[in-house]
Amino acid sequence: MGIFKNHIKSEDKEILRDFFDSYDYMCSGASFSSLYMWRNINEFTWEIIGDYLCIEGLSHLELENGEQVHFMMPPMTATGHYESVKLKETIEKAREIFEKAGKSFTVRLVPEHMLDMMKAASPFMTYAEDRPNFDYIYETKKLMTFGGRALHSKKNHLNYFRKTYEYECVDLRPEMTDNIMEFIRRFNAAKDIPESEMKFLRMEEEAMEDVFRNIDELGCVGCAVLIDGSIEAIALGGLLGQDTVVEHIEKANTAFRGLYQQVLSEFCSRVKDRVEFINREEDMDLDNLREMKLSYKPVKLLKKYIGEITT
Repeated sequence: MGIFKNHIKSEDKEILRDFFDSYDYMCSGASFSSLYMWRNINEFTWEIIGDYLCIEGLSHLELENGEQVHFMMPPMTATGHYESVKLKETIEKAREIFEKAGKSFTVRLVPEHMLDMMKAASPFMTYAEDRPNFDYIYETKKLMTFGGRALHSKKNHLNYFRKTYEYECVDLRPEMTDNIMEFIRRFNAAKDIPESEMKFLRMEEEAMEDVFRNIDELGCVGCAVLIDGSIEAIALGGLLGQDTVVEHIEKANTAFRGLYQQVLSEFCSRVKDRVEFINREEDMDLDNLREMKLSYKPVKLLKKYIGEITT
């Protein structure tokens, strides 16, 4: 059950467009496609309080430990600017709404470049680094070609794939959804994980299917790699601000060496003329995922912070 008045719907994209487009948040969670995709899993709700859009949701890191922690994202501006007094008023009103709902007020996903502003507007809170939610940001064209010594091993995998397999790369379309979901279910079924994690994957599957069927309305971009006519890899993302795309989904059959590099390269080729950077989201404090994301040599590790009430 959400705290704010409105649940996120596809038609909200037009209503809220200025809030998402006018300011460079850089944070992967501040894209409409991300909020829409995970709206049910995270129970996102929104409300315009004063001059700012406020979004709250349920944190899944604590949920795995049996805790229900609701949080608010940093308020979003429709003008490209923040006014300290009005921002403070919005945060204080949001705090009141949380407390009336019987929830502790916490602010999460605060990007580093907004930290001082948020501290000034919420002096009753203390902010701490949130390492599991740091975003990995890369140059789009570098991940399209894997050029340079630092990415030499990735380029070798890519070349091996292209020389070894007969394949086809296509744009994702709504009419492909059934075939995409067959691949995703096959991909997930091959994992040897506890039932609790598999339950979350099934929720994730529902979220993905919704997005694939509404890919045009959401303004997402994606691609698939087919081998022998069968989907064996997919990637999908949505725009974040003016010069970044967030890659929400990237899955590939590991039986084909270099397929992950191929689908990433194809995804980047589809957005290279529109955006300079690709945000590949966070690592959720998973060691293997962190190691993999670091191995692609991000140009920036976007720090994020959690704010909690101390007085």
